Amino acid sequence: MPFENPPPLCVKWRSYCSSVWPFLFFLCSLGHTVSCQIRYTIPEELKRGSLIGNVAQDLGLDIQRLRSGRARIVSGQSIEYTELQTDKGILVVNERIDREQLCGDVTPCSFSFEVILENPMELHPVKILIQDQNDNPPQVLYPVQSGGSVVAEMVPRSADVGYLVTKVVAVDVDSGQNAWLSYKLQKATDRALFEVGLQNGEIRTIRQVTDKDAVKQRLTVIVEDNGQPSRSATVIVNVAVADSFPEVLSEFTDFPHDKEYNDNLTFYLVLALAVVSFLFITCLVVIISVKIYRWRQSRILYQSNLPVIPYYPPRYSDTLGTGTLQHVYNYEVCRTTDSRKSDCKFGRAGSENVLIMDPSSTGTMQRIQNEKSILDEPDSPLE
Repeated sequence: MPFENPPPLCVKWRSYCSSVWPFLFFLCSLGHTVSCQIRYTIPEELKRGSLIGNVAQDLGLDIQRLRSGRARIVSGQSIEYTELQTDKGILVVNERIDREQLCGDVTPCSFSFEVILENPMELHPVKILIQDQNDNPPQVLYPVQSGGSVVAEMVPRSADVGYLVTKVVAVDVDSGQNAWLSYKLQKATDRALFEVGLQNGEIRTIRQVTDKDAVKQRLTVIVEDNGQPSRSATVIVNVAVADSFPEVLSEFTDFPHDKEYNDNLTFYLVLALAVVSFLFITCLVVIISVKIYRWRQSRILYQSNLPVIPYYPPRYSDTLGTGTLQHVYNYEVCRTTDSRKSDCKFGRAGSENVLIMDPSSTGTMQRIQNEKSILDEPDSPLE
């Protein structure tokens, strides 16, 4: 809902015109070309579709007039932020409005446009005021926060009470009370030595500096704005209590890192160690499980009583043979008693050279046939 609704001046003006005689009413009708201005105040960062105002009601028009007059938004600044819904007679947010982006440091922030109607022609200026919201935290300008090197402010040991050490400078891009900043000392190496100005951010000594004070002093200053809810920023200020620059260098070379940084580093190291340990244990369990599974499978096959059926390749000798050559390629070697005369006789096919076993006999037909062939040869020495 809009924060501010102007009085319906246009409605009152039209009622006055209708109450006078026709001539004045005609003059009033001519005045419809340029009518009164309506103004709305809305906060920034409204969602799309949020209501800005009821244009039909504030202009004293009905919905039918908006439709017949083809009401629309023209010749405006940043008119893409708003939309006129003629079927309801209302003005809504069409795009999120960021005050800092729209106006920057200019206050008050606003933009204007015109609502035009036809038949008869009417032109109604509309002004939208943007109210700032606390949507930005403070930004620290000094001291500059450097990640790699340590920057320290020097304080001599002869410094008296109220000595100005440094000043924290911060800004807030919001406007109004949202940009009012306050400074507080959150923690320090020696809280009894320094203080921070609430409004100006000045860091001063609150007592006399002594020789017993540590050279390295670290102050944590928090900067808060006055918005609701409040936003804040934190700045680290390093202070060196010394009379000479070499003394500062010797002390600040081993300046300890921030505790929060050490805590984060420790957390990540512990997390990495836990992940590596988990992966190692998982791999070890998987390897042991595979070994056990293979061992159990081998034991099951060893203890099995199933018969073992040997495999013989095709076209090789059967179990009664003693060689590995095929039957069709077996050879027989025959020699005569004469050492000077010898010949090799190739055997016939395995199908013709049949081995016949007779249980009642002591020899084979194969041997008898071989002996007979030797006796029948003409050059045989036995003849």
